[in-house]
Amino acid sequence: MAYDLEVTNDANLEIIEAYLYYEKKRTRLGEEFLEHLDAYFDRIIANPKHFPQKRKPYREAFLKRFPFLVIYEITKRKVIVYSVFNTWQNPEKKKK
Repeated sequence: MAYDLEVTNDANLEIIEAYLYYEKKRTRLGEEFLEHLDAYFDRIIANPKHFPQKRKPYREAFLKRFPFLVIYEITKRKVIVYSVFNTWQNPEKKKK
């Protein structure tokens, strides 16, 4: 059973910041980041319990190519993404 995906405003802002950062580094790298992230979103909604639950009720999916962690929660028929966290940032920021 596939779940619906909801990305919070905070997570959307983090995605936009990452996209802009990677586009400044190299043309199309921001697009590659978005494609990679979309593939992970597809994996998450197809099988949300696949990724580990670090702190209940939140799960974390670590992107392989980019240093980001998708932090989400599973509800009845929805996956809610709260953060697309840059792991190079201060880890204390993740706890918020």
